[in-house]
Amino acid sequence: MALAGRGDGRMSFAELWKVYAEPRILIMLLLGFSAGLPYLLVFSTLSAWLREVGITRTEIGLLSYVGLAYTIKFLWAPLLDRIRLPLLDRLLGKRRAWMIFAQAVAAGALVVISMSDPAASLLPVVFGALVLAFASATQDIAIDAWRIEAASEEKQGAMAAVYQLGYRFALIGSGAGALYIADFVSWQAAYLAMAALMLVGIGAALLAPRLPEIEAPIIGAEAMAEIVHRFHMRGPLEGIFAWLYRAVAAPFVDFFGRYGWWSLAMLALIGLYRVPDFVMGVMANPLYIDIGFSLSTIATVVKVYGVWMTIAGAIVGGLAVARFGILRTLLVGALVATLTNLVFVWLAMRGADVTALAITISAENFSGGFAGTCLIAYMSSLVNHQFAATQYALFSSAFALPGKLLGGMSGVMVDWYALRPGIAEFLVGAAPGLTPATVGYVPFFISTALMGVPAILLILLVMAHRRKTEAKTTA
Repeated sequence: MALAGRGDGRMSFAELWKVYAEPRILIMLLLGFSAGLPYLLVFSTLSAWLREVGITRTEIGLLSYVGLAYTIKFLWAPLLDRIRLPLLDRLLGKRRAWMIFAQAVAAGALVVISMSDPAASLLPVVFGALVLAFASATQDIAIDAWRIEAASEEKQGAMAAVYQLGYRFALIGSGAGALYIADFVSWQAAYLAMAALMLVGIGAALLAPRLPEIEAPIIGAEAMAEIVHRFHMRGPLEGIFAWLYRAVAAPFVDFFGRYGWWSLAMLALIGLYRVPDFVMGVMANPLYIDIGFSLSTIATVVKVYGVWMTIAGAIVGGLAVARFGILRTLLVGALVATLTNLVFVWLAMRGADVTALAITISAENFSGGFAGTCLIAYMSSLVNHQFAATQYALFSSAFALPGKLLGGMSGVMVDWYALRPGIAEFLVGAAPGLTPATVGYVPFFISTALMGVPAILLILLVMAHRRKTEAKTTA
């Protein structure tokens, strides 16, 4: 079986404009905003707050582990397919009920963080961030499932496009918007405002149409029946086993059954693809602050201008996928995303130069948007639509897990490099713009660039296997 997956159906421009005029597309835009809003509030925005009040880089890096909720969400994704929330399910249907529940919990967690003082005690912030991350990941599962079920396959591209647009608008709000509020009012006011913005997602979920609920087929029914017979399961025990098998096992049996041992290579490719960006991303805001940029400068260049560069990269990535195919653009995305980590080395050496910051953000965010689109296209090509929610949760978890694990050690890495006298003295002598606060970032960003090499090698391996498979098919 080809490892690049299915091709998407093509639509005329007139048909495409009709799709974008549908009410569900606007709802998807608002749901994308709701999905994107909590993300930076767990990661870089929170990192900026903590660094400003004097929390150590090591503690900031360790706190990023709360983001593991996004990487392990496949563990409870099947439950959202099978468990019905009391009252809400009857009123709204399964998907919308889970959306609103997760959004309400996320808003509550943001209120908890807004009432905290991390300089006095970090524990309430850690608790709020942990709850926020799990609620946000649960919302992602429910929204992805609704998106897949709400539109036919040929309309999924439009749904994904407006979702990404809404997501990026949310990043502006939770990134630049939160920093502006923090700069002119307070961090507590910033997080309270973000809690109020979760009402956008709740309103979108209420407006979203209720979808018919179709029971997924049992994959491997013969094997399930054999297990039931062998272990003499009867009555409630047989029902529990059938429920667990259908909810948890069937989606994975389907994926590994279709791709065999190459499933492991594909999951490794997905998991390693964005490692450089995930690891360096935790230390990006601390770098800007240690260099000496103001919060307003960071908000304008990184959070506003940078988001538009990401959108531009995503659009170009989509065009490249359509023109050159998934695997070729996936390789280009991995190469440029890896190399742009080295631009941060140059920024650290330049110091507080706004032009250098703008150039760095241009390169990093454009390449990140390009690579992100390529990865989404690749993951989507591997999904069986009958198990889209669980399988896509598996892929989206796999792509974030290694980076999140290593990202938690990012602060430790920067501090370790900074404390090595030989490295620090050599770098300060070679680049006078470096200071004791920024010297550790140079070897750190070189290290994150090297972390992209395994993904590049795996893509080349998958491409070689695909060519060999196609050659056998045509022979």
